[in-house]
Amino acid sequence: MLVTNLIALHLAALFLIFKFFKMKKAFFFAVITIFMISCNNKGETTAGTADSTTTTTTTASSEELVYPYSLDEPYRDWQPGDKQHALTVMKSLKAFETGDINGAVAAFGDTVNLRFDYLHVKLSNDSLKKFFTEQRGMYSSMSIKMGDWESVISKDKKSEYVTLWYKQIWTDKKGKTDSLAVIDDARIVNGKIVELDEKIQHFPAKK
Repeated sequence: MLVTNLIALHLAALFLIFKFFKMKKAFFFAVITIFMISCNNKGETTAGTADSTTTTTTTASSEELVYPYSLDEPYRDWQPGDKQHALTVMKSLKAFETGDINGAVAAFGDTVNLRFDYLHVKLSNDSLKKFFTEQRGMYSSMSIKMGDWESVISKDKKSEYVTLWYKQIWTDKKGKTDSLAVIDDARIVNGKIVELDEKIQHFPAKK
């Protein structure tokens, strides 16, 4: 009887041990399965987000911008240009400021288009020298305060410009001092100024 009971106890213990390991194995496989599903879901979410971002970027970049104004000529997509051209234009302006007319016209080409306030004219270099001499002769002194400058070239490399932003202060022969805000756009061809487009702004009178 005792032997029989011992055998029964051993069998019961073996059954419990077998059941425990079976449950543990099932739990292990369940954990692995959940982990794999989680990874797959995360990958799908990431891929979905990336696809969405790519689609949005492509759509935004492919949309054509509609501007409220049209241009007489296609936009030239201006790029940073040669700084040497800016130096050439500023040296010419400095020469005019100090009364060195020969130095001022040396930066210009054989013919020049001038586009000033109330004046659009095409001059030879010699005629430009005469024009600058008359203009500078109206003032006893002049000074320039440079605000900014930029040298640009069109994307197709066919057009180059230098723009200067500055304040011009002068005293005329009668002793009256005045000033203007000036923007000069100088077109450059082969290192020479062939067009000078000047825009001016008067300052309000001091109270």
